[in-house]
Amino acid sequence: MGRYRIGVATGAWLFSGSHNRVQLWLVGARGEARLELRLRPARGQEEEFERDVPKDLGPLQFVKLRKHHSLVDDAWFCDCITVRGPGACEEATFFPCYRWLQGQDVLSLPEGTARLAGDNALDVFQKHREKELKERRRLYCWATWKEGLPRTIAAERQDDLPPNSRFHEEKRLDFEWALKAGALETVLKRVYTLLSSWSRLEDFDQIFWGQKSDLAERVHHCWRDDELFGYQFLNGANPMVLRRSASLPSRLVLPSGTEALGAQLERELQSGSLFEADFSLLDGIPANVIQGEKQYLAAPLVMLQMRPEGKLLPVVIQIQPPSPSCPAPPLFLPSDPPLAWLLAKIWVRNSDFQLHQLQYHLLNTHLVAEVIAVATMRCLPGLHPVFKLLIPHIRYTLEINTRARSQLISEGGIFDKAVSTGGGGHVHLLRRAMAQLTYSSLCPPDDLAARGLLGIPSALYAHDALRLWEIIARDDVVRGDPELQAWCREITEVGLCQAQDRGFPASFQSQSQLCHFLTMCVFTCTAQHGAINQGQLDWYAWVPNAPCTMRMPPPTTKEDVKMATVMGSLPDIRQACLQMTITWHLGRRQPDMVPLGHHKEKYFSSPKAKAVLSQFQTDLENLEREITARNAQVDLPYDYLRPSRIENSVTI
Repeated sequence: MGRYRIGVATGAWLFSGSHNRVQLWLVGARGEARLELRLRPARGQEEEFERDVPKDLGPLQFVKLRKHHSLVDDAWFCDCITVRGPGACEEATFFPCYRWLQGQDVLSLPEGTARLAGDNALDVFQKHREKELKERRRLYCWATWKEGLPRTIAAERQDDLPPNSRFHEEKRLDFEWALKAGALETVLKRVYTLLSSWSRLEDFDQIFWGQKSDLAERVHHCWRDDELFGYQFLNGANPMVLRRSASLPSRLVLPSGTEALGAQLERELQSGSLFEADFSLLDGIPANVIQGEKQYLAAPLVMLQMRPEGKLLPVVIQIQPPSPSCPAPPLFLPSDPPLAWLLAKIWVRNSDFQLHQLQYHLLNTHLVAEVIAVATMRCLPGLHPVFKLLIPHIRYTLEINTRARSQLISEGGIFDKAVSTGGGGHVHLLRRAMAQLTYSSLCPPDDLAARGLLGIPSALYAHDALRLWEIIARDDVVRGDPELQAWCREITEVGLCQAQDRGFPASFQSQSQLCHFLTMCVFTCTAQHGAINQGQLDWYAWVPNAPCTMRMPPPTTKEDVKMATVMGSLPDIRQACLQMTITWHLGRRQPDMVPLGHHKEKYFSSPKAKAVLSQFQTDLENLEREITARNAQVDLPYDYLRPSRIENSVTI
């Protein structure tokens, strides 16, 4: 009994408010009270009310909401409810919501303290979490996009998704505007080059305008340099292929007359300064046919030398692996005719484009993040501390992936129109990559150690990834319980298609194992995606540096490589324009970008959990200063893992 002060906060997104009337109940341990409010929530506003309740409700457990409508169901996005009970010093009780209210069903919001599952079936919170999960499993169903690949949300297009997984209106408008702006830019470039020649590398300058970064300009001027070629394996758009050589690759057959090369490779191997990037995963993948013209793929191997000053330089390139039915493939060297050596490097960059986009970007971040998102929605109720921890890191992921499957990698999509692995080859490649998707490959301490990249001063991605992993791993606020075990099984056995044999846990046996798995989830959805996604605009805007497709087969001799060979191999104007448009669209900073750890939603209410998040933000700020100071001392700054540039979830 007494006076209650109620605060109702509405989201700031377009159309978050509602013209419908909202009804509210307070539910305590000793009773509930229906409050007569004339609430019509307004976008971005917090409205406060005071009401007298004639009976003692006890400690508040739930707030119940119901939205009434007469003619039109005007959806409402509720951020949260706060309630101050009787007594001047009574601390506010917090009820997080952050979801849409549609229809006239009653929505129960539990008090914001994180709670694990209990054994008491009569417990009101236990009943609530069971009811919530039953409804979520109805809304969030698994589907198979392609056999042999991670399972996805059951949605053919974005309109099929649950409302709380959709883009907010500003995000949707920006996404669709950017697509239209990119399409218009492509048309303008096509018109501009309609009567122009396309026979020299400089002719790509005709389309190198519009949205581009300072680093893209530098790539434009320096892309032929061996130093920049090697640098990209350490700190470019795809720092995931390079590894330190433990022995000379068996596929590297040295013909007679290359004894000096063999001796050099052996010296570098013994000194620990020999590295390799092997693209054998592409061997035998069927190439695309675009507008009746056959495209080509290769599976190159490049051996690189780490110089004492930290520069990584290519030593030899083998464009195709040996085949019993073909003559030994030529080895391309820096001392070869310049165009032959340049074309060999272009082939490597094209292969890196394929693995980057499909294996390390689409599969290892987007599809893994989707599995985490669906499993989280199906297995963890809103009261669970792991749900509260993860929910900011799965924002927009289901919609961006659904759009990718319907527009980017679908039949007739962007990959089919412009990429040499399109037309079905991309699915073959993804299936091969799935076999290499191990648990350790998603955990930088294990992955970087396995690739021999620890302790290299010029390996900036490796350094920053390890620091971020350490910071995220401190965010440890939970312990094991049955709901967590079900969540773990859902990820490993269902979403990742029985991935136990690739090291993924099917259950948690210890606190440290759980913490490691949670760190992998958060790192994959945030930092790793940031490292893999952001570089597209910088490194792919100048198309010759990373061509999306190749239109002639790899050279079999060095002497016959002319400028006509190089230009005939690179993407044509239409393909090049499309590559520039898509990489700008996918690589640009998002207008509603939420930096890592700085989401506005407050899912936790306990002081301990809030202190953990505050320390997490402090650690990120310290790392930000470290990276900024480091970047001021290097010739080519590495920014992709600067915390202020890392998106809090996979949103693009």
